[in-house]
Amino acid sequence: MKVSDIESVARAVLPKFYSSDMHPETWRVFSSCGKRIVLTANPTVMVEAFLKDYLAVDMVLGTEIDTYKGRATGFVRNPGVLVGENKANALTKAFSNNSLAPEIGLGDRKTDYPFMKLCKEGYMVPAKPEVEPVSMDKLPKPIVFHDGRLVQKPTPFMSLLIILWLPVGFVLACLRIAAGSLLPTPLVYYAFWVLGVGVYIKGNPPPPAKKSTGQTGVLFICSHRTLLDQIFLSTALSRPIPAVTYSLSRLSEIISPIKTIRLSRDRVTDAAMIKKLLEQGDLVICPEGTTCREPFLLRFSALFAELTDELVPVAMANRMSMFHGTTARGWKGMDPFYFFMNPSPAYEVTFLIKLPYNLTCGAGKSSHVVANYMQRMIAASLSYECTSFTRKDKYRALAGNDGTVVEKPKLATNKVMGC
Repeated sequence: MKVSDIESVARAVLPKFYSSDMHPETWRVFSSCGKRIVLTANPTVMVEAFLKDYLAVDMVLGTEIDTYKGRATGFVRNPGVLVGENKANALTKAFSNNSLAPEIGLGDRKTDYPFMKLCKEGYMVPAKPEVEPVSMDKLPKPIVFHDGRLVQKPTPFMSLLIILWLPVGFVLACLRIAAGSLLPTPLVYYAFWVLGVGVYIKGNPPPPAKKSTGQTGVLFICSHRTLLDQIFLSTALSRPIPAVTYSLSRLSEIISPIKTIRLSRDRVTDAAMIKKLLEQGDLVICPEGTTCREPFLLRFSALFAELTDELVPVAMANRMSMFHGTTARGWKGMDPFYFFMNPSPAYEVTFLIKLPYNLTCGAGKSSHVVANYMQRMIAASLSYECTSFTRKDKYRALAGNDGTVVEKPKLATNKVMGC
C-alpha cells in the first residue's frame, strides 16, 4: 500500500473513530498539561494527524513502518513495535537534551510501567468500568469532515456483522433503488416504507406553481446530507422536482428518477439557466455545494437569493446505522447503494416557513444577508452549527484537492447531478 494512501486514511477516516474512544478522565488530565507527548504502539503515520490536528499534541512517538519506494512493506523499523521497554527508551531519547523529567505519565496496561517509572507521577487508566467517551465539543478542534464508508467502529463483532449483512444489504439496496427509479413518484413513499426505508415529513410544503396564472416556481433551499436529498424531497412532495447540482457519476445519473441540471460554475450562465427553469416550475438546490455528515452546515452560496424571492428552506436529516452514503475519495457511483444497504435507513424532510418578502433581495436585502439568514434558519431547525467552510475546504481536508470536477466530453449538460 502507498504511504500516501495510509496518510490520507489517517487524516480523513481515523479521527472520527479515535475521537469516539477517548476516556474523559484521561482527557481531563492530558488536556491540562502544557506540553503533550504521546507514546503509542500504533504506527506513527496512522495516529499523528489526529493527535496533532485535533488534540494539539506536541510530539508523537510511535512504531515506525518500513517503506520502499513510497510503499509500506509490512515490516517495522528498529527498535520494532513501540511497547514495553521500547516506549521507555523512546521517551528517554526524547528528553535526552532536557534536564527535566516528564511530569505525568498515563498508561492503560502493564507494558506501560517502564515509561511511567520515568515520570514524576504515574497513573493507570482502568479499562473497567466503561464510561462515556469525551464529547466532541470538549475537543480543541471539532471534527467537521471525515470520510470512509463505515458508520461504527469496526470491532470484531461489528466487522463480522457487516460481512454477513453485505450480500443481503446489496440485494435490498437494488430493490430500494429500483423502487425509487421505476415507480411513479406518488407511490415511492409507500414503497420505501414497505422496503424498510423511513420517510418522515414535517411542515407544510407549498402547492405546485400554476403556469396558467404566470406564477413562477418555488426554489427549495435544502441542507445537503447525501446526493439523495433531492430524491427524498420529491418523495415528500409526491411529485418530481428538478434539481440543480454540480457533479455526479454516470451510474447515479442513469438511476436518478428526477431531472438533474448541471451547474457550469459560471455565475452569469448559471443564473440565466436557473431563472429559465423557475419559469417552468419548482426547483431544488443545495447551496452548500457538497455534503457534510456531522451536525454542521457549510457556507451557503448566495447566488440563489438573487434569482427569485420565492424561497422555501428545507431541513434535511438522515439516519444510517452501518454505511455512510457519501464519500470524498471513493467512487461516488456507489453512494446511493451504500445508503440503501443500511438495514433501516431513514430521511426526515422538514419544510420551513417560506421566506417573507421583506427578507428577500426584492425588498433590498443583499444576497449574502439572505443566504446567511437561510443557513441560520435551517441550522436552528436541525440544532446544527453554522460554519464558513466551503466545498474547497472539505476536499482539501479529505482528498488533498479543491473538489473541482473536470468536465467530461460527450456528457449532456442537462443530465448531470452533484453532491
